[in-house]
Amino acid sequence: MGANGALKASLGMGPYAASKAGVHSLTEALAEELKGDDITVNAVLPSILDTPANRADMPKANFEAWVRVEDLAAVMLFLASEPARAITGALIPVTGRV
Repeated sequence: MGANGALKASLGMGPYAASKAGVHSLTEALAEELKGDDITVNAVLPSILDTPANRADMPKANFEAWVRVEDLAAVMLFLASEPARAITGALIPVTGRV
């Protein structure tokens, strides 16, 4: 699980962005290391998830623009499926309309 925030850090998010950038590099490295074993490694990069906690923390935000957790789960399930067997080392943005 990566984060879209690591691609462009915002104010006050330096440590978070740096840690998620590490996840991105680790994803790419593991994909290279494991592709010979027929193992795929990918990361999803969500923006703001539409959760009760996020709604409480940002009550004036446009919740409709956020990523529904069901939509993020669908992307993750696809990446774990047979039709996605050729995808490895990908950093998949799942950003809704943010």
